Amino acid sequence: MPNFLETDRLFLRAFTATDVDHLLALDNDPEVMRFINGGRPASREVIETRTLPRLLHDYPCWRTRGYWAAQEKHTGTFLGWFEFRPLEEHSPAVVDLVHKGFAELEVERVTANTMAVNTRSRRVMEKSGLSFVRNFTGDWPEAIEGSEHGEVEYELTRTEWEQHR
Repeated sequence: MPNFLETDRLFLRAFTATDVDHLLALDNDPEVMRFINGGRPASREVIETRTLPRLLHDYPCWRTRGYWAAQEKHTGTFLGWFEFRPLEEHSPAVVDLVHKGFAELEVERVTANTMAVNTRSRRVMEKSGLSFVRNFTGDWPEAIEGSEHGEVEYELTRTEWEQHR
């Protein structure tokens, strides 16, 4: 299967069963998980029985949604993953993913959400051309540090994207 997206620096590809160790390392990095679950590590069993099956579930659905493994092109280093859901980051990868959504997949709107206190993710969204839309309170099974401040939604419409190309 070809890569979903390829740039000079990285590519987004479909997940495979061999990604268990990559996901285990990622989900055991406290900084990565800080705004997801408060920095708690995940077990191999959770990765194998819940995380990876969720990432594999919708594949291949190229025109509607997808989870994509991000990999550095020259070293093969696993960088993380992206979810693409039309109508509902390392920054250059987000810019390229947004471009693909509008230019190739013909979506009308791209949105992104994060915790209000996650300033790094908010900055990536802003640098990628998305604008703040609203604050909201998500319904999560477990509260983590910072969740009391709620979440934020950013968006970029096709019209806005076309005006700034």
